[in-house]
Amino acid sequence: MATDVKFESLSPSEWFRRNKELAGFANPSRALYQAVRELIENALDATETFGIHPFIKAYMKYAERENWLSIYVEDNGIGIPKDEIPNVFGRVFYSSKYKVKQHRGIFGLGAKMVILYAQSTTNKPITVISAPLGSDKVYRFDIMIDTLHNDPLIKHQEEWDNKYKWHGTAVHVVMEGDWLKAKHRVEEYIKRVAMVAPYAEIHVKEPDGGVINIERVTLTLPTPPKEGLPHPKSIDIEVVKQLISRNGDSPLAEFLVDNFDGVGDETAINFLKSIGIDSSKSVKELSMDEVTHLVTKMREFNEWRRPRADWLSPVGAELLEQGIKKILEPEAVFATTRKPSSYSGNPFIVEAAIAWGGKIEPSDRPVIYRFANKVPLLYDEGNDVVRHVVDEVDWNLYKVKFPAPLVVVVHICSTKIPYASAGKEAIADVPEIESEVRLAIREVARRLRVYLSRKEKEKEAMVRYAMFTMFSREVASSIASIIGLREDQVLNKLKKIISRKIKYLEAIEEVEDNAEQQQQGEA
Repeated sequence: MATDVKFESLSPSEWFRRNKELAGFANPSRALYQAVRELIENALDATETFGIHPFIKAYMKYAERENWLSIYVEDNGIGIPKDEIPNVFGRVFYSSKYKVKQHRGIFGLGAKMVILYAQSTTNKPITVISAPLGSDKVYRFDIMIDTLHNDPLIKHQEEWDNKYKWHGTAVHVVMEGDWLKAKHRVEEYIKRVAMVAPYAEIHVKEPDGGVINIERVTLTLPTPPKEGLPHPKSIDIEVVKQLISRNGDSPLAEFLVDNFDGVGDETAINFLKSIGIDSSKSVKELSMDEVTHLVTKMREFNEWRRPRADWLSPVGAELLEQGIKKILEPEAVFATTRKPSSYSGNPFIVEAAIAWGGKIEPSDRPVIYRFANKVPLLYDEGNDVVRHVVDEVDWNLYKVKFPAPLVVVVHICSTKIPYASAGKEAIADVPEIESEVRLAIREVARRLRVYLSRKEKEKEAMVRYAMFTMFSREVASSIASIIGLREDQVLNKLKKIISRKIKYLEAIEEVEDNAEQQQQGEA
């Protein structure tokens, strides 16, 4: 029996509208959290990456219907050129983020998903107001997305004189959301953003009247990432075919040196010789079989230089400590930034910190704050490599007895974060990353152990002093009667002797602590 099967194509925007849960827009509470997150991350990328101290406003309020919320996010960033605004917000897979470079986002989907969710739940366009740096005009667009054709629909457009020389971008959207369920996540997200961006000023107004004002605590900005080249170990056949099409008749050795990170002239020639391809051969002369052979051998070759970390922008140990002190108000904090490493040709850097005591509440196991490319990860902690590593640590070795006021902070930055799932909330157990996370946590944990050891010894010294002074008057009285001095004279001399003795013991203990710390550092 004949059957008619109808085939059709689906535009990217329509596909994501139908599968919005894959981008974090699964329900009204998660969607509200995700929308705030995406817009704030865009604001941070538009400021700090270009040497601008972020000043961000995020205002939320209830809209005309009970389950509708109005979200307004404004930044002082570089702004968006007039002709780019419709595509940036109204076309899926149109972005400035498709480079070998560290970004908060991966797919350039964030703002588009906010629009798709808004028009699916409230049928309202997003309003974008922007002025590029130095622009004499401010531009406004009201935009929806034509999901059948993946094109922006401009519902309204206007411009006016930029009298106050403002620069930046403001986004306003009305969407369905559940503030009561999203409140905790949104507030926690804002707090964690400030932890890794202590140079940012963020002002938040909540629908229920709550206000969060986070002032910057430093003017120091992290070094922005540079745009880089792919590493030979991280490429695939399609990438190489695209590069070949753009490189004309370049000799193969020159092609490798100019288009890939970690490849020098001598290395390129030696590599091509080892796989039996003439280094002077034009890339356009390569057959498809030769391209496949070339890519396979590029990924297998182990003499490329390690990927450079110029395309990365870690927070830095000092800024991380400042952010943690501002948000958590601990008694002590220790942070480290590891040296760059790589997995599958992708560079990455692990940073870790431990915060102890102060206003941190004791808990039965370490509280973990996870970050990927400076983005807080709030969901799916159980599947994250950081949770797995922290749970394997024998905290008794570091003088930590639970319940304890202990927070572990881990930030991983990379040109390609290996997420465990499409939700981008957990980092996969990649062996190279797992090893670096373990080493970073051990390093700061050892510093915590030294700190706690010193506290114990200080407490012991105070007990000794209290015991000595408790009996010093009786001893002074006995000695005074024997040698014929006044009791107060003998007592003063005894106190001086006791103080010198305790300082001597403390000095010995400090030398021992320093020696132990040095041995641990060498290990």
